[in-house]
Amino acid sequence: MALAVTYSRALDGLNAPPVIVEVHISGGLPSLTLVGLPDTEVKEARDRVRAAIVNSGFEFPAKRITVNLAPADLPKESGRFDLPIALGILAASGQIPGKALADYEFAGELSLSGELRPVRGALAMALQAGDGGRTFVLPTLSASEAALSDSGTVLGAASLLEVCAHLSGQGELTQAVTVDAEKTPIFPDLREVRGQCQAKRALEIAAAGNHSLLMIGPPGSGKSMLAARLPGLMPPLDRGAARSSAAVLSLIGQFHPDRFGQRPYRSPHHTASAVALVGGGNPPRPGEISLAHMGVLFLDELTEFDRKVLETLREPLESGRIHIARAARQAEFPAEFQLVAAMNPCQCGYAGHSNGKCRCTPDQIARYRGKLSGPFLDRIDLLIEVPALPAETLSGQANGESSATVRARVEQAISVQTTRQQKPNARLSPAEVEACCTPDEAGGALLKQALSRLDLSARAWHRILKVARTIADLAGNSEIRAPHVAEAIQYRRLAGG
Repeated sequence: MALAVTYSRALDGLNAPPVIVEVHISGGLPSLTLVGLPDTEVKEARDRVRAAIVNSGFEFPAKRITVNLAPADLPKESGRFDLPIALGILAASGQIPGKALADYEFAGELSLSGELRPVRGALAMALQAGDGGRTFVLPTLSASEAALSDSGTVLGAASLLEVCAHLSGQGELTQAVTVDAEKTPIFPDLREVRGQCQAKRALEIAAAGNHSLLMIGPPGSGKSMLAARLPGLMPPLDRGAARSSAAVLSLIGQFHPDRFGQRPYRSPHHTASAVALVGGGNPPRPGEISLAHMGVLFLDELTEFDRKVLETLREPLESGRIHIARAARQAEFPAEFQLVAAMNPCQCGYAGHSNGKCRCTPDQIARYRGKLSGPFLDRIDLLIEVPALPAETLSGQANGESSATVRARVEQAISVQTTRQQKPNARLSPAEVEACCTPDEAGGALLKQALSRLDLSARAWHRILKVARTIADLAGNSEIRAPHVAEAIQYRRLAGG
């Protein structure tokens, strides 16, 4: 047959729209023309496909070949279309049966020898490929990732020759199976952090309610150690949330199937740009806030980040999503991350330290802390001081609670929240705060007093109620009482209102 049709998938943000690959062979000077808005990577498929077909023992037609990637207005990028293009050429030239192609979707990059290399976004493509009722054929390494979608049959292949043998009935491709995730935690234990009882308490509250946290303290006080242990205090993700997180990581090729279900932990350097943090580019790619979806985003040396970069976090912190709009392309990525940040109290880092090293003037300290805007601080639930540790604490035995012990309490509190409202306390809407976070009479009076003295905004008011709700859940109380409100208020004092 002179015309063959195969099916594949493109990537448009987290969406994977179907792509029809049409291959037509006609008389004329030998050539291979690609149309349908391909980018440079797709155009280079001409040379990869030709070499792969020849080195797999097939004949490359010495005729005029036209390949159309439809729809024509959808940009096509990466080498994922190598395999469907090669199969279309072989079917159009009669070297493999063309009828079988209608039951499959294909994606895979070809090496010059005909072997298949993994592609980005395999999980995102598989999640939508199952809706079409076709079997998805992928490179072996990508197939184990795609099998986590649980949305259709996924077959893995090591080479173009294996795929052709399967379509010709001369061999069978193996159905992909999921890889068992690591059972042991990959995060360090909380017991290793000495002292810092208040910081550990704030970390437990943050884990139980999915609250954002800012730690202020001198260098070496343990802020980074504490942040690295937060994911270990949180329960593993359920399958739906794990798939959502894995799909985003898959878009940039950073997903590891053996870590499926474990919360991501991202820690970008303070020189990161706004595009690196929230996403962008052409085509749009997810940034660090989306790669931390369902996990933790740690920003160390917070005041060293560009102020404009930090301001881009304000909307995602509230909505849990980021919408990237460019002149030609638009994309939306999930961004339900838990922000944990750390900063020094002043430029030299020793303001308030007992060693008296700090020589910063009050104006310099104010300018240093002024790098963080009021609206940004207003969106952080917990603000705590992490003081320097005395020598006797550092030299003593580590005798604090382990991550497993704290995690048990956190899981119990999360279970209560799931039963009550099906979401963590930090994600409650204003209407849900009114319904679920009303304190008792004493707690309400205390909160009103704090509102006038600390000059709290309406957002800060709601965040105090959410934190108080989490503290009550950890204590096993169905009612928010005055001690719960008092503890929640003290985590707002450093915000200055």
